[in-house]
Amino acid sequence: MDIRRATTVAELTAAEHLYDGPARAEWAERFLAAPGHLMLIAYVDGAPAGMVSGIEMLHPDKGSEMCLYELSVDEAYRRRGIGRALVEELLKAARERGCYDMWVGVDTDNDPALATYRSTGAKDDGVFAMLTWDFLQA
Repeated sequence: MDIRRATTVAELTAAEHLYDGPARAEWAERFLAAPGHLMLIAYVDGAPAGMVSGIEMLHPDKGSEMCLYELSVDEAYRRRGIGRALVEELLKAARERGCYDMWVGVDTDNDPALATYRSTGAKDDGVFAMLTWDFLQA
């Protein structure tokens, strides 16, 4: 397994089977151009097998923190430590960027994700509500 930071639109679109939907080139370009956005892709035999994306956020009274935005491992490659390795690489990148912490929102019934995050040292901050505004509904 080889983990590398994605730096091209081609790398991002080649990993689209790991996303919730198809990649769009214009969004991939914006992602790469946005300060603080990064995606790490795990390759097995040259093919994208997993990915983690992070967004570095800065606040005037807190400094910089990393949000683990999304983690995905191709079903054929699960239970091989790829998810854990990706999270550990994102943790390393967050430390290198001077972030004071890293956090992730996860459904409380997503046992595989919870186990992965806990295996890398994440602690439970308790239950919270996530509210969203959906701009795409008519």
